[in-house]
Amino acid sequence: MSKKQFKSESKRLLDLMINSIYTHKEIFLRELISNASDAIDKLCFISLTDDKVGLSRSDFKINIASDRDSRILTIEDNGIGMDKDDLDKNLGTIASSGSYRFKQEMEKNDDVDIIGQFGVGFYSAFMVADKVEVLTKKYGADSAYKWTSTGADGYTVVEAEKDSVGTIVTLHIKEDTENEHYSEFLEQYRISELIKKYSDYIRYPIIMDMTRSKVKEGTENSEKPEYETVTEAETLNSMVPIWQRPRKDVSDEEYEKFYHEKFSAFDKPAKIITTSVEGVVTYKALLYIPSKAPFDYYTKEFKKGLQLYSSGVLIMDNCEELLPDHFRFVRGVVDSQDFSLNISREVLQHDHQLKTIATALEKKIKNELSSLLKKDRETYESFYNEFARQLKYGIVSDYGMHKDNLKDLLMFNSSNSDKLTTLSEYVDRMTEEQKYIYFATGESVTGISKLPQAEQVLSKGFEILYCTQDIDEFTLQSLMSYKDKQFRNIDSDDLGIEPEDNGDEVENSDEVLKFVRDTLGDRVSEVVASKKLVSHPVCMTAKGGVSFEMEKYFNAMQPEAGMKAQRCLELNMNHDAVKAMAELIGEDDDKARKYAEIFYNQALLIAGLQIENPSDYADLVCSLM
Repeated sequence: MSKKQFKSESKRLLDLMINSIYTHKEIFLRELISNASDAIDKLCFISLTDDKVGLSRSDFKINIASDRDSRILTIEDNGIGMDKDDLDKNLGTIASSGSYRFKQEMEKNDDVDIIGQFGVGFYSAFMVADKVEVLTKKYGADSAYKWTSTGADGYTVVEAEKDSVGTIVTLHIKEDTENEHYSEFLEQYRISELIKKYSDYIRYPIIMDMTRSKVKEGTENSEKPEYETVTEAETLNSMVPIWQRPRKDVSDEEYEKFYHEKFSAFDKPAKIITTSVEGVVTYKALLYIPSKAPFDYYTKEFKKGLQLYSSGVLIMDNCEELLPDHFRFVRGVVDSQDFSLNISREVLQHDHQLKTIATALEKKIKNELSSLLKKDRETYESFYNEFARQLKYGIVSDYGMHKDNLKDLLMFNSSNSDKLTTLSEYVDRMTEEQKYIYFATGESVTGISKLPQAEQVLSKGFEILYCTQDIDEFTLQSLMSYKDKQFRNIDSDDLGIEPEDNGDEVENSDEVLKFVRDTLGDRVSEVVASKKLVSHPVCMTAKGGVSFEMEKYFNAMQPEAGMKAQRCLELNMNHDAVKAMAELIGEDDDKARKYAEIFYNQALLIAGLQIENPSDYADLVCSLM
């Protein structure tokens, strides 16, 4: 018996496989079970036209056995098996795939669905084993063979004894080290857990002897039931994914149970989405739109993405490429046999098929949310209150490329009612004379509704959107318009409203404005006669591209930046308080300056801005009382 060497490039790849490619060593079990499933698939396909196989669909299975004392783990299948040439080709040259060649040979038959596309998965066994043996007998062959390797130093192939067709992979598990606990892969609970996690939907039963404690027969009804330890063969996988079953055959309760168990969720999903697509790309998807945000949703620990399966085999726990950021709250699974895998099943090529599915899912989610908004307003509003910020970030991000898809999902508080309103509903309520969609920003609906700037707009019977989230103003600026109606902040100079005649203005108004401007100095960029104030004496508006809400937002994010909007003080020249100040100018300038200071600080308070010295302001008010 002579030892054969791996090709030099295979040695390098094997070393990479053991030390670098796979993120988690537990992946080895998924790979070996997938290979066993492939082998059964091949023989099952042949059995359709060859009666000599002698096995029906129900006869095929995968057996797992663990011997903790000997540190041996075996994976056995009754699939097609391999002969000596197959062992040399498939296991002697890494990245040579028998499954791939078999699929090429049978590509005209639509029923063939082979998971394995590359031959590297088998070698993941060396991450946990220091010796691997493969005992195999191919269907139709007379002889069996045993392949043995301890890693990159090579392998041997010898003739062996095996009665039945199939393959037995024997792993001699490594000894534990200070940093690695390999013994976990010999524990039945851990093996069962990994099968449930990665291979639950393999279409053949995965069977293993499980030792459990049970109530001894005949003592079930006694006051002190007796227990015994029993070892029985159990099927560890469910075999039929819930998303593969017809929608009509699955109850909402079953879907919700899967959602709670699979994604550790506690809420009732706002929407359950099932989709099955056949065509250029074939896939099935089961998606959930949550009604409540997970506790870690707005933290760095939260991972977006859908679980990705290939023919029932888990490929990725969180495939981020399948969801855009604005729908990162969606949970679910996607299963397709069309995915191209690269060197490991953990990493997907960013190919056309993946992008096609992602685009289709984004459209599906958007349509389902639109349907929920129309048909179940209460549920949608509950969902929206949890995830509004995410949808708004979707409009602002990526240079606004998603705004057309998301704008109809937005809702805001408004002056029209206590309930949330959509942009479409707002526009439908607009009168012919209204030119703009008006909005105002602030920390609360109550605070915004009492802004002096709102009075003129409301007096015309025009509706105002109340924007209470820091992202709102950015969102509306990104949209720019809706149904050809531009958005307009009520702080703007031009509101498209003719000011009403509220009586006589103060005389020499230009001199009054200059006096106030000189008093306040560089604390304000301008002091102007307001065109929007009705019954209030003063307000503060922002000039330039930075609003007060932007100032608050950026300074909260980066206090050291010291961003500051240009402050414009607007005075109502018809108001008695302003007239009182005007009469003092030239007669009692000190007192007039105190009035100017009070107007300035009042305007800051109304705008939700911090006054520079609260103590001085309090003393100033007291001095005039």
